This record gives sequence, C-alpha cells and structure tokens, in this order.
Amino acid sequence: MILPRYRVEASGIPGAGKGLFLDEAVSRGRVLIAPDNIHTVWPEARLRQYPADSLEVESSVRWFEDQFSLTPEWSDECYVNHSFTPTALWHLGFVFAAADLPAGAEITVDYRLVIGSGEVMPFQDALTGQDIVGLPWQDNLRSSALRLLELIG
Repeated sequence: MILPRYRVEASGIPGAGKGLFLDEAVSRGRVLIAPDNIHTVWPEARLRQYPADSLEVESSVRWFEDQFSLTPEWSDECYVNHSFTPTALWHLGFVFAAADLPAGAEITVDYRLVIGSGEVMPFQDALTGQDIVGLPWQDNLRSSALRLLELIG
C-alpha cells in the first residue's frame, strides 16, 4: 500500500521504464509503502524452482531471511526503481523516506536489500554500471536497521 499521493510516469533513470513519483512532499523517516494483503510467502528454494522470467520470480521481493513475498497482481509498488543512492529505504517490506523529499521526487530503493543473497540482477546500475548483487540476510538486516535508526532517531 502506497501511503502518500503519487503518480506513475516515465522514470528519470536511463532504461528503467516507468517510475513512482511523489505528488506531495514527505518528511524523512515517513513510511511511504507498507506491506498489505501479503497472501503468498515462499522460501527462496521454492521460488528458484521457477524460471527467472516467470511471473512468480519477477513479482517477488525478499521479505525476511530466505522468505520472499509474491505479488503477481503487479500493484504500482512495482514501479519503485533501483538506485545505489536511493531516495527511500527498504526494511522488512516497509519503505521509508530516506530524506525530506519534495513533491515530484522519484522513489528508489537499493535492490540489494530486496533480492536474494548473492542474486545478481539481470541489468546493471544505470549510473555506475555496477552489478546489483543481493546482500546476505544478516548484512541486509543490519544495514537497513542501522539506516532506519538514523532516519527516525
């Protein structure tokens, strides 16, 4: 569920397609997206039984440990793009504003937090050309928890 008013339009990130943009200013630490209607959670081993381009894999994000939530109905949340300098923080399925964000800001997260440990995205970061590789679960949780503490004090 996306909480602030928003719109979907062409992303400012080269090659990214569409992006999710704020229609209102939000404060640092505000919840932008909260999990809702999580009806399918699978262990990564089950998910990896499907082809990489399957609906199941493409609609999945790591929620915690080796568990992935699947949202095959493709809500507008799928338009949140990757950045190594994101405007938002992914933490256990919640997305928080990483700074005070003005209306018009594109919401981005670091995909290393939402993909499996060691998983490599099939594209590179548009700005740096670097591979996007999923962090190990403990590093993922540690880095996102510490960043969240910085955001909310």
